[in-house]
Amino acid sequence: MVNVWIYRDTSGRLAGTDLTGYKVEALDGSIGKVDKHSDEVDASYLVVDTGPWIFGKQVLLPAGTVSLIDMDEQKIDVELTKEQIKSAPEFDKEKHLGDVQYQSVLGGYYGGTAHRA
Repeated sequence: MVNVWIYRDTSGRLAGTDLTGYKVEALDGSIGKVDKHSDEVDASYLVVDTGPWIFGKQVLLPAGTVSLIDMDEQKIDVELTKEQIKSAPEFDKEKHLGDVQYQSVLGGYYGGTAHRA
């Protein structure tokens, strides 16, 4: 079982680097920019502001969905399609950032989709 809440060893993640503002690219195009991120042990994630793409909503992506972080280009590639991200359980930062049950649901969703992309 893969832990979707930790960065892959091959992602290029350097602990302590501020990823806020980095562009986020799905397999089939840009999805937005990082609004917030966490490096908590076994609970790392990105909150992505999707702008006009999903009507200004934010999405929470577990760190394990990140395939590559390009520090020079300030770009993060995720191993998901736009449709997989759009179909994810809805994110509400007021309710979900500290919600273990929501993280479990999201982990199940991305754990089942992240490695089939």
